[in-house]
Amino acid sequence: MPADELLPDPLPADPMPMFATWFSDARARNVQPNPDAMVLATVGDDGAPSARVVLCKRLVADQGFIVFFTNYDSRKGRELAAHPRAAVVFHWDVLHRQVRLEGPVVRSPAPESDQYFASRAFESRVGAWASVQSEPLASRAAMVQQVQAVRERLGLLQATEGEVPRPPHWGGIRLWIDSIELWSEGAGRIHDRARWQRTLTKKDEFTFSGGQWTATRLNP
Repeated sequence: MPADELLPDPLPADPMPMFATWFSDARARNVQPNPDAMVLATVGDDGAPSARVVLCKRLVADQGFIVFFTNYDSRKGRELAAHPRAAVVFHWDVLHRQVRLEGPVVRSPAPESDQYFASRAFESRVGAWASVQSEPLASRAAMVQQVQAVRERLGLLQATEGEVPRPPHWGGIRLWIDSIELWSEGAGRIHDRARWQRTLTKKDEFTFSGGQWTATRLNP
């Protein structure tokens, strides 16, 4: 990794502009199919962790949160409702970079969820109604039947486009960042790694305000 692509020394007081640049760079270079993919970890009532890949659909760097969308009744949705903290990891292998985020989660405001849902492909909007996400399914044919039943109920049997309302059980999740770790690959496995932490204060059901970041350089 060239020296100018390692973390600066001293570390910046605010890590979010650097994270935003890395995120934008990964998307602009298009070096992997889903540069906005991230591993999301949650925890269940039994203390067991679970992880899956989701897509980061929004980064609000000046406030310090990201947004992804899901079925609120899915396993991750239920776990986040019961234990509203999460951790995510972005890994841009070709760019030799990794970002880890941790923090509390809240549901997105309805307009934010409505806007994104309306932008999705028609079949994806129908599918959000048809899939009882994370629940047992008898067969692939049963899933097809569920899709057809939704089309019939919404009057969309022959449609390939049209208005599909957002299901009440589907929407956005905001992860407010109180810990962020930036990692950049170095020669001889002497990587560059640093963590920033801050205290968050809840303002309302959707929003936190953040204190000053504290930076710590870490051994790789």
